[in-house]
Amino acid sequence: MKPKVLCVAGPTASGKSALGMAMAEKLNGEIVCMDSMQVYRRMDVGTAKPTPEERAEIPHHLADIAEPWEPYTVARYAKDAKRVIAEITGRGNTPVLVGGTGFYLRALTHGLTLGGVRSDPAVRERLKAVARDEAGKRKLHDMLRAVDPVSADRLHCNDVARVSRALEVYELTGIPMSRQDQPAFESPFAFCVLGTDMERELLYRRIDARVDGMIANGLLKEVQALLAEGVPPQAQAMQGIGYKELVPVLTAGRPIADAAAEIKRNTRRYAKRQWTWFRREKEIHWLDITDQSAHADALQIARAFLEGTGS
Repeated sequence: MKPKVLCVAGPTASGKSALGMAMAEKLNGEIVCMDSMQVYRRMDVGTAKPTPEERAEIPHHLADIAEPWEPYTVARYAKDAKRVIAEITGRGNTPVLVGGTGFYLRALTHGLTLGGVRSDPAVRERLKAVARDEAGKRKLHDMLRAVDPVSADRLHCNDVARVSRALEVYELTGIPMSRQDQPAFESPFAFCVLGTDMERELLYRRIDARVDGMIANGLLKEVQALLAEGVPPQAQAMQGIGYKELVPVLTAGRPIADAAAEIKRNTRRYAKRQWTWFRREKEIHWLDITDQSAHADALQIARAFLEGTGS
C-alpha cells in the first residue's frame, strides 16, 4: 500500500496552521510546510512562518531551506517533499502537509510532466514577456484557452511557466498539449486533503488584521535587513506579497500606510485566487473552520483515512 499523507490546504489566513498542528498532535504527525514563501530563510514575519515554540512542539520540515536570493522551483519542492515524506513515514509517523501553494500540492498528486516537445528559447521569452503583470497573466491564459481549453481549465493563470509551456507546445507542433502523448503519472503516496473554509468577508477581516500585526511585529525591519544583506529587490523571494510593496518605502520614501493598504488588497486578491484554485480540486474535504466541530470533524476524516475506512 502507498504511504498515506494528510494535507491541510486553503486560502491564506483561513486557519490551516492551527488545524495542521492539532492533527499532527493527535495523529503522531510531523508537519511538512507547503508554502512557497516559508521555504526562505530570514523571511519570518511576512510569511507567517511557524514560531519556534510551534516547531519545538511538533517537528516541521521544508521551512528555512533556501536563501532569499536563490530561486526555488516547484520541481525542487516536489523532490524535497517526496524525500521528507518518505523519511517521516519511515519513522512510523504521519506526514501532514500544511499550506496554500496549490502548485506544490499539484506537483505531488499529479506530477510535473509538461510534454515531450523540446523548448524554443525565443518562443518562451516572447510568451514570458506577455505576462509581466496581472493583466498580462490573464491575457496569456486567455491565449491558451483559445487554442487548448482543456489545458486552460487545468492550469491557473498565475502558473505562468506551465501556461507558457502549453502555448509553446501548441505553437511548435500545432497540437494542444492536452492531446500530446504524455507518460502517465502515479503519485507514490495516497493523499487525504482537508480544506479550510470560512465566510469570505470574515476571511478578509482576518487578512487585514494579520497584515496590521505583521507591520506591528517588524515586517519593515525584516525587509530592510534583507536588502542590507544584498538580496536584490527583483529576487523571486522579494516578489512575495508583503515584501515587494515595502521595498519602495525604504528606497523611495513611499508612505508605509499606502504600502500596508496595498498588501491587504493584494493578499485578499491572492486568497480569492487560492479559493478558485482549490475549489477545482475534486477530492478536498471542505470544512467551515469557524464551526466548533471543524477540528473534530477533520480528525474523524483523517483517522478514517489512515485506518483504511475512509477516502
